[in-house]
Amino acid sequence: MFRDLADNKLPMGRLLGRLLHLIVLLALVGTPDKAVVAQQDRWAEPRAAMVRTIQAYTKLQPEVAGPGGISRAVLDVMGKVPRHRFVPERHKSLAYADRPLPIGDGQTISQPFIVALMTHLLKARPDSTVLEIGTGSGYQAAVLSPLVKSVCTIEIIPRLGEIAARRLKDLNYDNVQTKIGDGYFGWPECGPFDAIIVTAAAGHVPPPLVKQLKPGGRMVIPVGSVFGPQFLTLVEKTTDNRIKTRQFLPVRFVPLTRGQE
Repeated sequence: MFRDLADNKLPMGRLLGRLLHLIVLLALVGTPDKAVVAQQDRWAEPRAAMVRTIQAYTKLQPEVAGPGGISRAVLDVMGKVPRHRFVPERHKSLAYADRPLPIGDGQTISQPFIVALMTHLLKARPDSTVLEIGTGSGYQAAVLSPLVKSVCTIEIIPRLGEIAARRLKDLNYDNVQTKIGDGYFGWPECGPFDAIIVTAAAGHVPPPLVKQLKPGGRMVIPVGSVFGPQFLTLVEKTTDNRIKTRQFLPVRFVPLTRGQE
């Protein structure tokens, strides 16, 4: 078409027709569908506002995340993962509010600030294998996915685990493996792990999880009772297999559900 126009060998009527056709084509290519743009952009600002809130909380508690606050890598991921895809339809308008939300079966999706903080405290690397206890909606696994080599996540409630597995697959988080089971005992076949994250409160740090943590590895877990105080706790295994723990801040998580013993 462009050569014909340049050579000017076409009659004027056909030439004008070709020009009109070209203008229409360029308009179609250069103008994205408004409905698609609106759908894509709808959640961009709420997500950005969520990240700003996380940063504000970090500045109020600088001792929690350490010098520099929550890492830029974690914040970038939080600004991209579509949290609205991990909450029930009736709660979508609150998807990016900094608060936990119910996801059914007595479980919740955690407050975004806590998700960011726990992810930051793991200090996982691109070559890390991470274990998550308590898949829930799948949101925490989705946040971890771009940051690490692989995520192994366990959910004891079959309905939640099956929904989360389908959702993670549909959203192309291909380095996440899911399992239905009792997370207290970990997932030895998937480990050992560079980092472990527990998204439900345990009365104590489960020994099987400590065993599956690599030397030099880190575990972040809320520890405490259902009705008593709970504290977000960092468990570190030194290179000579000694265990060090540190409490960060009071939290409120659903209890770690156990299987039949």
